[in-house]
Amino acid sequence: MNFPLPTRPQRLSAGPALAGALAALSAALLVACGGGGGDAATGTTTTPASTGSVYAAGPITGFGSVIINGVRFDASGAAITDDDGATVAEAQLHLGEQAEVEADPGNDGVHDIAHAIHVHSALIGPVGAVDTTGGTLTVLGQTVTVNAQTAFDTALAGGLSTVAAGAVVQVHGQFDTASQSYIATRIELDAAATHYKIRGTLTALDTTAKTLAIGATAIDFSTASNVPTDLAVGKLVVVRLATTPVNGVWTATKIADGQRLAHDHDEAHLRGVISAFTSVTQFSVDGTAVDATNAAFPNGQTGIVLGATVEVEGQLVNGVVVAKVVGTENEHEHDGSRVELHGTISALDTTALTFVVRGVTVSYAGSVTFSDGTAASLANGLFVEVRGGFSSDGTVVDATRIELKPAN
Repeated sequence: MNFPLPTRPQRLSAGPALAGALAALSAALLVACGGGGGDAATGTTTTPASTGSVYAAGPITGFGSVIINGVRFDASGAAITDDDGATVAEAQLHLGEQAEVEADPGNDGVHDIAHAIHVHSALIGPVGAVDTTGGTLTVLGQTVTVNAQTAFDTALAGGLSTVAAGAVVQVHGQFDTASQSYIATRIELDAAATHYKIRGTLTALDTTAKTLAIGATAIDFSTASNVPTDLAVGKLVVVRLATTPVNGVWTATKIADGQRLAHDHDEAHLRGVISAFTSVTQFSVDGTAVDATNAAFPNGQTGIVLGATVEVEGQLVNGVVVAKVVGTENEHEHDGSRVELHGTISALDTTALTFVVRGVTVSYAGSVTFSDGTAASLANGLFVEVRGGFSSDGTVVDATRIELKPAN
C-alpha cells in the first residue's frame, strides 16, 4: 500500500463535510463506465445512514483473523459462503482468494466484526496451454496472467512451471480489460471439480439460438437454469458449465449475475483492477462503480487508467463507491510486504529456516528485520506478526519483518 489510510478507530463515517459533498453529488452523479467490464452503472447517490458498517472487496492478503486490503476482520461469527452457496469454514480460506466482506466496527480498534464473507473464483476448468516465459496459461480459452502477487497451492510447488496442460485448476483473480486477461491472485488444483465455471463479461449474445460468448469461449445456454432476464453484451455474469464441451461449445447449466449488490456501507475498501474507465474520477474496479469526484489522489492521477491496480477508500452508496482516497499500486506491487500474518508458530524448522502460521508456511531464510527478538528467539507456540511477500513459486511467504509479541 502506498498511500496513508486512517487508523482503525478513525472511521470513514459521513461527517458534515463528507455528507455535504455527497448531497451535492447525489443530484448529478452518473457513472457511465461502459464496455469491457460489465459494470455500467447509472443513477444517483444518496448519503447512507451513518451505521458505521464496513464493506471490503479484494484478495485475502493475510490472516489474523482474515485480512483484506489491510483491514483485519474477526470472522469467528461470520457466515462464509462460496459462489455455489456452500458454507466455507474459516480454516478453509486461503491467501489470494477473492472475497467480499460485510462487517460492523469492532470495539478493540484493530478488528472489524465480519457477519458475511463471500469468496469467489474467476475460473474453474482445464488448462489448455502454459507459457512459463510469458507468465501465462489458458483456462477455458481465457488467458490467465501470473505475477509476483499470485499465490499457488502447496500442491503446485514450483509455481507455474508445475501446472500441466489438461490439469483442472481453480483461478482466483480479476479480469483486466486492457490486457484481455485474468490477473491471477491464486491458482490451485481442482481435480475433483464436478462442474466448470467462468466469471466474465458477455462479448456476444444470440437470444434466438441461446448462445453467448465470453471472449473466445462459446457457450450454449439453451438448457441453463436461473438465466438473468437482462442478459446483454457487456453484462458481467457467472456461468456454471458442464465438464464436457459439445462440438467445441461449452454447455451452461446455470447463469448468475456476476455483480453482487451490497447494502450501503459507511466505510468501503476496494482493491483491484480498473475494469471500465470513463475518466480519472469515473471508473469501475472489478465491476464496482467508483465516483472519485471529491477524492484525494496521494500518488497523483497519472496512473489511474484502464487495467491499473488501485486501492479505493470511501463509502458504498447505491452500489457506487463514493471515494475519499484513490491510490495506485504500481510502484509497490512487488515490494514484498503485502502479506500479513498474526498467530502462533508451529512446525518450526531451524534447518530449513521455516515455520507455519495459520496454515501458511513462512521462510525466514532471507533478509528479515526482527523486532523484540531474533531468529534464535523463534519457538513453537510463540505469537508473531509476519510481513512479507510470496516466494518465487508462490507457495511460501518470504518474511521481510517478524515481530515477536504477546498474543492479542
